[in-house]
Amino acid sequence: MNDEPDISRRGIMLVLSSPSGAGKTTLTRNLLEKENIEYPGKLELSISATTRVKRPSEIDGTHYYFVNKAKFESMRDHGELLEWAEVHGNYYGTPREPVERALSEGRDVLFDIDWQGTQQLRSKMPDDVVTIFVLPPSAPDLKSRLVRRAEDSAEVIAQRLRNAAEEFQHWNEYDYVLVNRDLQKSFERLRAILTAERLKRVKMPNLNVFVEKLLAELKALTP
Repeated sequence: MNDEPDISRRGIMLVLSSPSGAGKTTLTRNLLEKENIEYPGKLELSISATTRVKRPSEIDGTHYYFVNKAKFESMRDHGELLEWAEVHGNYYGTPREPVERALSEGRDVLFDIDWQGTQQLRSKMPDDVVTIFVLPPSAPDLKSRLVRRAEDSAEVIAQRLRNAAEEFQHWNEYDYVLVNRDLQKSFERLRAILTAERLKRVKMPNLNVFVEKLLAELKALTP
């Protein structure tokens, strides 16, 4: 991570996608926790807008932006969403303004979305998106993870496996691929990707000003 105060940087949109059970959510949670210990305020999770009814434990603006259908459709039709989808009769989408503000202030935004949402993000903001696809080490391992979670019926698990077969076909649309054989190793590789992307020259728009300052200082020191 760049610690030089004279070199500002534009944030990145770090997208993780995977079939259910491959470990994406755990990697996302661990990355947020670790980064916010070492670099407080530099990485945040994207907050979606939804028309779903708010649950008692949820906080508007923290878990979701809760809006009615008319408001959501207005946001969609006026280009205020970076991506959106309808899931089980409810709308979900990413508001553009909070993401744009975070990037311009040098903060990175983490997305936990599927391949369709990733395609929409890339079409809207291609210069800011970094995409990572998380794969399980094998299909039997994926099924075993879903069974061990003990959250779904056999029918739901079978549907998740069918969905995974569709999602697997989009792995080559991503910038990076992590085969999640070992969670700790995958997490280390994920952090390495984030660090490398943060240090890219194109993400530091005023780097040339810093280099020019160095050159001027060097000339002043040269007889």
